[in-house]
Amino acid sequence: MKYNFTPAKNPRVLIIQKVYGQVINNDQKIVFEKHRFKKFIKDVVLGTIERLELINEEIKNIETNFNLKNLDDIFRIIIQCATFELMYKPSLSRKIIIKEYLNVSNFFLSNSQTKYLNAILDNISKKITK
Repeated sequence: MKYNFTPAKNPRVLIIQKVYGQVINNDQKIVFEKHRFKKFIKDVVLGTIERLELINEEIKNIETNFNLKNLDDIFRIIIQCATFELMYKPSLSRKIIIKEYLNVSNFFLSNSQTKYLNAILDNISKKITK
């Protein structure tokens, strides 16, 4: 899907920001503003937070050359949110999920990190579909 939003209105940018805010300050109440994709945003944010242990376990079980604990918070959160969608949103194309997270990662990560993210998400996607 191609969005004609400013980055601040992109659903996945909002998802990453809200999950990040909750990780940094878990006492903070999550507020979901009016948005065309409010239900989707809310589902992914709350689902990611509620299933974080399960998501981390799934990522850990996938043979990868990285450790989640060694990654920057924002990089880790992007992987976790994308993994949630790959695991729990089967109606969405895996290629689109990865493409969307790669597109929004440009607002948070350097170009070299985005290429690394692409490899990680592709690997996770392949392992989840098996």
